[in-house]
Amino acid sequence: MIETQKLSFAYRADDNARENVLKEINLKIDKGSFTAVLGRNGSGKSTLAKHFNAILLPSGGKVYVNGMDTSDGKNTFRIRQSAGMVFQNPDNQMVAASVEDEVAFAPENLGVDPKEIRRRVDECLETVGMTKFALSAPSNLSGGQKQRVAIAAVLAMNSEILILDESTAMLDPKGRREVIETIKRLNSEKGITVVLITHRMDEAAEAQRAVVIDNGEIVLDGAPGDVFCRVEELKSLGLDVPQVTLLAYELGKRGIEINKSVLTVDECFAELIKKASEVGI
Repeated sequence: MIETQKLSFAYRADDNARENVLKEINLKIDKGSFTAVLGRNGSGKSTLAKHFNAILLPSGGKVYVNGMDTSDGKNTFRIRQSAGMVFQNPDNQMVAASVEDEVAFAPENLGVDPKEIRRRVDECLETVGMTKFALSAPSNLSGGQKQRVAIAAVLAMNSEILILDESTAMLDPKGRREVIETIKRLNSEKGITVVLITHRMDEAAEAQRAVVIDNGEIVLDGAPGDVFCRVEELKSLGLDVPQVTLLAYELGKRGIEINKSVLTVDECFAELIKKASEVGI
């Protein structure tokens, strides 16, 4: 669905000097996958995300979305239909007076038939669990609810790829959970390809793949359990690890070896019970 080939990007500073943000990144994201892209502030992860729907164009190399070259202006419209983006602040994304009008806004501008718009609005609001708020004003919603409406608005364009750029950063724990559960369901039930840009390890642990970026380069790439068990390396990159993974790591340092790839409390509990039975406790 998305492929970058030696993708480089540089901003121009005030003195016209070039500041390299991305450095020859090669990355493939498969159809129907759920990928988390991690990195500390300034690592380049959000800059990378903006290349996935042609908000930014490469300074060097190529980016392809559904086989379409993002640097070809003729493809921009179709790329942005195919790869929808949800940003950090939900208030900056709302343009309509009601939730259903918000979801209908993009299809209306695309010239979609009114009956089809009605069908899409109803279906997309049901998909994200916001049907009962269809006539509500977005300003009356919680942060998590607003982000779910933003996701529905992306889906209403028939987008196959959902890119979330730190979309839970301004939400409380309940709002974060609402958004993460929604995108997990879209991925597993609807086959939507999800790219989650985040610095929160608990969110990345929900993905199928974790890609860690630092200083504009990919430094780690693999299943979350395999990435997060590299505790010292992640700490050196300014990143944390899930608490249960850290517990497994600390136990290992004290001679109690359990699977260091655990990601959830249940997995950790099962490992501890297994270890206890091995030593006769």
